[in-house]
Amino acid sequence: MFKNAEMEPFVIAEVGQNHQGILENALEYIRIFAFEGADAVKFQTRNNKALFSKSAYEKQYDSENAMAKTYGAHREHLELKPEWLPLLKEECIKHGVKFMSTPFDEPSLDILGEVGVDIIKIASFDLGNLPFINRIGAIGVPVVMSVGGAKIEQIRSSVEALLKHHNNIAVLHCVSEYPCEFDRLGLDNIETLKKEFPECTVGSSDHFNGTLSGPIAYMKGARVFEKHVTLNRAWKGTDHSFALEAKGFRNFVRDIKRVRHMLPPKSDVDLGNEYVFKKLGKSVTPIRDLKAGEELTLDNLSGCIFDLEYIPVRDSGSLIGKAMKVDILKGCPILLEDISN
Repeated sequence: MFKNAEMEPFVIAEVGQNHQGILENALEYIRIFAFEGADAVKFQTRNNKALFSKSAYEKQYDSENAMAKTYGAHREHLELKPEWLPLLKEECIKHGVKFMSTPFDEPSLDILGEVGVDIIKIASFDLGNLPFINRIGAIGVPVVMSVGGAKIEQIRSSVEALLKHHNNIAVLHCVSEYPCEFDRLGLDNIETLKKEFPECTVGSSDHFNGTLSGPIAYMKGARVFEKHVTLNRAWKGTDHSFALEAKGFRNFVRDIKRVRHMLPPKSDVDLGNEYVFKKLGKSVTPIRDLKAGEELTLDNLSGCIFDLEYIPVRDSGSLIGKAMKVDILKGCPILLEDISN
């Protein structure tokens, strides 16, 4: 799935838990963001009682984004039910996008393996968690791994653990700040990752609330892009405020995919043949009457717009020093056949 070199950009719409724990919302994310250009739609899968200690699960939660009085109950409110996962996969198939999820614990990984997820995401939180990463690699499906907060040796050990199973791996530069300000994006790190991990595809996962990060990341060498999405930035929850709504995500995808077409220079064959020069380009003309045998110089030539294009004035340098073979009146176009070689 992921290839090195100049692969087509692969864009992931990261729903996370912005579905608010509502199945119809989750299905709507697939329908909308598949239409807006996503190649994959990603969710998160947790077994909270396996993931959190008893005290952490039962801790009081007083945040303005709280869905319940304890943190565990709050998390449970936001989760997709395991029986919904096959429905989400079916909806992804229907709309031509890859079904992708992040398992945060071993029971969740087992469920995703049973459902047959297309891509597994390793969150930055689990970078360096080699026992878990080894289990993920053993599933045998493509893996995307974010590297927020990680040192290079932690990234290297994680990549090596995956490479023991397969090399269908994308390593995503990431800054674990929510949201991430523009001057904290650190996109130069993409070039470092490309040098360090040539066997992997490198990409970008950002929590920036705009779209410019995508095209710049592409120019740095990113080919896989993950962006948080929402149906409504005003909804309750920590990830909505910096996520992209449908129109923003459409522009994000569009601009990334345009970048590679913006870079190649125009061919010499096309240069000067643009319509504007056919219509308004100047052709070489004398500024006074010239006699046959008279030399063409910088002092006796100029340019004029005619109904037709003759010798473009931009080619006047090739005429200097040559002589007229015929008489020509001031203001008339000079023709190639009127000039000595």
